[in-house]
Amino acid sequence: MIVDFRRTVEIIQHFKFLPSPIYNNLKWELNIDTIVKKAQQRLYFLRRLRWFGLTTQLMLTFYRAAIENVLTFLITVWLGSITVKTNLRLNRVVKTAS
Repeated sequence: MIVDFRRTVEIIQHFKFLPSPIYNNLKWELNIDTIVKKAQQRLYFLRRLRWFGLTTQLMLTFYRAAIENVLTFLITVWLGSITVKTNLRLNRVVKTAS
């Protein structure tokens, strides 16, 4: 086995692992910003469905498939390390959808 100590290790700010970036300080605010933005964009379609007069059951199905899915993606990874401000932003999206 040959070890080469002449190489230097480059420190990066973040890298993308699967669809979400992992930052070197293990903060999740930027990732959650992306999640909230996606969920808010999909709320537009939920509003349009309400305007078209769809039943509550169909709108609930759309919410679970399109919005709740985005909000809970990788929740086991970042839920323990989010701030109160970030938690309020996520809850605001859920409250708006309801």
